[in-house]
Amino acid sequence: MASRARVRAPELVGAGGWLNTGGKELTLADFRGKITILDFWTFCCVNCLHVLDELRELEEKHRGTVVIVGVHSPKFVHEADHQAVVDAVARYEVHHPVLDDPALATWKQYAVRAWPTLVVIDPEGYVVAQHAGEGHAHAIARLVEELEAEHAAKGTLRRGDGPYVAPEPTAGDLKFPGKAVRLPGGHFLVADSGHHSLVELAEDGETVVRRIGDGQRGLVDGTSPRFSEPQGLALLPEGSDFDVIVADTVNHALRGVRLADGSVATLAGTGRQWWQGSATEGPAREVDLSSPWDVAWFDGRVWIAMAGVHQLWAYDPAAGTVGVAAGTTNEGLVDGPVGEAWFAQPSGLAVSADGERLWVADSETSSIRWISRSEGARETGAVHTAVGTGLFDFGHRDGAAAQALLQHPLGVTVLPDGSVAISDTYNHALRRFDPASGEVTTLATDLREPSGAVLVDGDIVVVESARHRLTRLRLPEEAVRVESVAHRTRRAATEVAPGAFRLDVVFSAPSGQKLDERYGPSTRLLVSATPPELLVSGAGADSDLSRELVLSEEVTEGVLHVSAMAASCDDDPEIEFPACHVHQQDWGVPVKLVADGARRLPLVLAGLE
Repeated sequence: MASRARVRAPELVGAGGWLNTGGKELTLADFRGKITILDFWTFCCVNCLHVLDELRELEEKHRGTVVIVGVHSPKFVHEADHQAVVDAVARYEVHHPVLDDPALATWKQYAVRAWPTLVVIDPEGYVVAQHAGEGHAHAIARLVEELEAEHAAKGTLRRGDGPYVAPEPTAGDLKFPGKAVRLPGGHFLVADSGHHSLVELAEDGETVVRRIGDGQRGLVDGTSPRFSEPQGLALLPEGSDFDVIVADTVNHALRGVRLADGSVATLAGTGRQWWQGSATEGPAREVDLSSPWDVAWFDGRVWIAMAGVHQLWAYDPAAGTVGVAAGTTNEGLVDGPVGEAWFAQPSGLAVSADGERLWVADSETSSIRWISRSEGARETGAVHTAVGTGLFDFGHRDGAAAQALLQHPLGVTVLPDGSVAISDTYNHALRRFDPASGEVTTLATDLREPSGAVLVDGDIVVVESARHRLTRLRLPEEAVRVESVAHRTRRAATEVAPGAFRLDVVFSAPSGQKLDERYGPSTRLLVSATPPELLVSGAGADSDLSRELVLSEEVTEGVLHVSAMAASCDDDPEIEFPACHVHQQDWGVPVKLVADGARRLPLVLAGLE
């Protein structure tokens, strides 16, 4: 076995304490003898949710030798609220210990720069690998097998149950519901995400009429269907083969529902997650999707908020096809033609009453965006931003849209006067944007993580996801007055020197694999900055994972945006069809420019620096 660099693992410290341990406070010593995988995550991050799912099989297969420890490291202020972390651990069915680290103490000790990041610690307490981003489960599984063999031979491997203690289950008809629609008869259909099913409620919004789905996670069609954390719902036009279309988020699929008998069919997606290099259009059942979060009937097609790849896609039921409609997969806030615009986890969709405009809740940029209806056969207008400034500014501030702030909104609802109600999720509020006046106001507060809303006559019914209920509100004639507050992402800035600067993305192919160069370069690096003036040269895309940049002498601070991808395949000539894997990650690195700052920035995609 090849020798492996080892660094002593720092202690695990978090002011919020431990979850899923039965109240016990843990230290690294409690994991001695086990292979420990630290998962640095935050619950707003869709890539972090992907990694949670990637790790489930490994966690089950190696339960006697491996302990996964979630280290929750918040981006948004709301995510530093301990109860919000408790809710997220329950919402996403996290079945391992979680350290709540609201001050990013352990994040800093491990020099983590991005969500998600995985750190592997061997049974003797040494860091042996680090992986940023998605697509590393296979590499970690291979490393775990090597570590099991190595430490079993040394006598340093301890088998047996880990420290996980399941929390007490909570009872209720709904569990972290996502979105809702009002059915033609007046009932509500709710995506009961935590119960992996749909629930039809009576007009009172409380009485259960029926449940579609048996409550077990899965991808099963027919009259005994299964879902996996469904979120978005949309009514289809009269005469369609199905009545409702569902964004079945963790199944990476669109499902159709016939209300007459509750039967379900998969309309788009394969059940596999889309990766760079996968098809971006084609027959709907043959194209991979990535965490579809909401759906809306717009301009003759079903538009999809594809949160997992920061794009909007569209499904054409008549043609049976699906494909990209807007966005580039780059994460950020960039307006312009649909093929050039950037989004960041679009999570809510709504169509204006005249059908001319599609509103988008772009959650990670805390913004509200819109697209106009196409004028040609399949052409759309440009992407515009109504409220919001980017990935790093958020808060609760009313007033002119140019300076108003939201915090990770997940839903938009068009109101009768043409304004838009915003489910401002992490502010626990219902907000309103009026395109006529350009003003943002607050309609209601003290809502617990609202994720969507439905109009009912003169009222609005809000999905309070973290209160597990629908709440009916009378639309107020006047806005609620709220003390304004602004925030920025709280990660410490890296001090760098202006002028010539080197960026290195560190990537080592997993054991037994090599870079996949059969069809050209197997790596990709995209670099940009906020503000753009921060980069004098070096912006753009290329295949080399190292790049010489020039940083401005005039800009004092900003953010370097780095997106990297690498593909690796089995390195064995005897394997006729080698397994290949894609590793990818986006970094947003806050930087402060000082004369004696660093002239090199290493970012670990896979390996050790």
